[in-house]
Amino acid sequence: MTVSLTIDVQQLTETKELAKDLAEKLQPGDVITLEGDLGAGKTTFTKALAEAFGVPGNVNSPTFTIMKEYMGRLAFYHMDAYRIEAEDEDLGLDEYFDSGGVVVIEWPSMIASQLPDARLDILITYTGPDTRTMTITAHGKRYEALIKEIKKA
Repeated sequence: MTVSLTIDVQQLTETKELAKDLAEKLQPGDVITLEGDLGAGKTTFTKALAEAFGVPGNVNSPTFTIMKEYMGRLAFYHMDAYRIEAEDEDLGLDEYFDSGGVVVIEWPSMIASQLPDARLDILITYTGPDTRTMTITAHGKRYEALIKEIKKA
């Protein structure tokens, strides 16, 4: 059984509140994927997560560097797989997945075969200038419990 949650957000502030709520529940080793069209809000959501983690300075999309590393209350790794040319390209992701930090991956479909089985997938769908639908899907018991926590909030 797949556990998922769909949330409609009406304003940018609601997106940031959801990211902050999620950040409070994340633990070392958690992996979050963000999928959605260009401009759907993947990087905005990631910036809000990083801010909630206490990451100082500007967090922007690592489109040309693939991975950016930040330090907040936990190590925070932000990957953008948009420009990956081959899904099986060796990116050394296992090192990040096993590092004890939190990994956020934009465009995970580009590296689907390299993703860990246990993770939290978030699909962001653009529904209007200020509105989005976020479909959060758990892969693994840890993430099923996380979705239940989010539902309670």
